[in-house]
Amino acid sequence: MPTSPTQLAHVVYRTRRFEVMLAWYAKVFNATVQYQNPALAFLTFDHEHHRFAFADLGVIRPGENDPNDRGMIGVDHVAWDMPSLSALLENYAELKADGITPYWAVNHGMSASLYYADPDGNQMEFAVDCFATKEECTAYFKGEQIADNPVGVEYDPDDWLARLRGGESAADILKIDMAGEVSPIRGAMTAGWFN
Repeated sequence: MPTSPTQLAHVVYRTRRFEVMLAWYAKVFNATVQYQNPALAFLTFDHEHHRFAFADLGVIRPGENDPNDRGMIGVDHVAWDMPSLSALLENYAELKADGITPYWAVNHGMSASLYYADPDGNQMEFAVDCFATKEECTAYFKGEQIADNPVGVEYDPDDWLARLRGGESAADILKIDMAGEVSPIRGAMTAGWFN
């Protein structure tokens, strides 16, 4: 039986009113920006490293900057915390056996994720933190390393599961290889905006 998530982690939005949205969520949720570049922003209001993320469609899709154009605006995905790397990957194996596979596996640096789409195309992220504490995840957002690649590096969940089952520690598996290529799924559309 699949493992249920432990809690809602965050929601990611696509917007053409980037600064206005950031200001609204800062005010309404008393949220602070953890990390921001011209295309992306991550905010939190509690101990979690981020509760909201925003993608600026005005930067991602230049030339389509009409703030009243509702196309692509809205929820990109909802993220759920999994209790452990083992739970994330064993859940992956069980779902895969039933024909349900993720469309994206990525180590973001502060968290490692598997992204799925339901039958209607709604996107969900199932994730585990890459560090032992929320404070370390937050420090990753505040550090210099994230600016080099805020999207992350893809990984092979079958490889990670084999390594975990083979006795390698979750902490070692979760260390991001910053020399890896920027993920082509979302990183390609934002390449060059990180510096």
